[in-house]
Amino acid sequence: MRFLHTSDWHLGRSFHGMDVIDHQRDFVQQVSEIIAERQVDALLLSGDVYDRALPAVAVVEMFDEALSRLMGAGIPIIISSGNHDSAVRLGFGSRAFEKAGVHIRASVEELNRPIVIPGPDFDALVYALPYLEPRLVAEQLGVQAPGHEPIIVAALDRIRQDLAERKSVTVRAQVPLVMAHVFAAGGAPSESERELSVGGLDKVSHQVFSDFTYTALGHLHGRQTLAPNVRYSGSPLAYSFSEATHRKGAWLVDVDASGLVDVTEVQFKQPRALATLKGPIEDLLSNPAHAAAEEAFVQATVTDVDQPQRGMDRLRERFPGILVYRWEPSERREQRRYADRVRVQATPEEVCGEFYSHVRARELDASESAIMQDVLTHSLTAGAK
Repeated sequence: MRFLHTSDWHLGRSFHGMDVIDHQRDFVQQVSEIIAERQVDALLLSGDVYDRALPAVAVVEMFDEALSRLMGAGIPIIISSGNHDSAVRLGFGSRAFEKAGVHIRASVEELNRPIVIPGPDFDALVYALPYLEPRLVAEQLGVQAPGHEPIIVAALDRIRQDLAERKSVTVRAQVPLVMAHVFAAGGAPSESERELSVGGLDKVSHQVFSDFTYTALGHLHGRQTLAPNVRYSGSPLAYSFSEATHRKGAWLVDVDASGLVDVTEVQFKQPRALATLKGPIEDLLSNPAHAAAEEAFVQATVTDVDQPQRGMDRLRERFPGILVYRWEPSERREQRRYADRVRVQATPEEVCGEFYSHVRARELDASESAIMQDVLTHSLTAGAK
């Protein structure tokens, strides 16, 4: 039996202000093609279907369109809620969806109710844990210790109890898979994930999942392996430049009656490569080594001591896909706070000069002083009329 492990679709998210809904439609099409070409038996989506609890109408319509397309394959689609989703809204209509093969798990009450997928000589049992916010579910799970790990351990204990009860009444092999939306210790985060908590209490040891055939994790956006049977699929698209080195895709997970057989990666084609450039602006504009970035989405950091004039506009002439512009001077001149620099009885020329020095980290040159003087003279003359 073959599963396609995905997560963190974040439908409705933008990329540094750029609408990517068409890119999201494209990866849904790729998922549909992979299901057909690789003979997938079930699709897993481990949380963060949407990017926000109240997605825009167009985004909900897009997910409806995606489900309609994916349901055409006639395989189970198993979805759990993530920390970006509203569990109540995502779970609406789940009983009706289940009759059509779309299984949504968004409540504590259902975490130990598996989706049972019969194989030739075994049953695959998929337990889809919704995102479990400790403050909201601790009482239901009987947990008093702080943090996410005690919550996950309690949830997994409920699953183990259900497994034991099933094994006591059937002779067919039971192959348990778990879906969870957590920050597993050892995973590498990126800038585009929302923190689950502070102080390290969000981390969960991946070893708590060790006795399950496979655990399909969501939350971290980089595809990674914590153990042969515990993996993150990562997000299908990059949502920050910190993900520039990621190989976006998913995992194909093969199981049989004996357990885990194989896990292989599949790739999602990206709309454009990501490039992070750093250096003096003249080097970025002229160095042939940056030629590949001309077709990429670009984050550029200029290191000139003086902030270049029209820096973003000049870089866009070479890199049309530039989305982020930063100025991080390689040397910083010693500066006092602007409020400390301005004297109570300073002249208009001195006030403007101090402000310019504060913003640009250097003094006005002769030509700039002349321009400022002309502007001030004109303003004062016009104000006197």
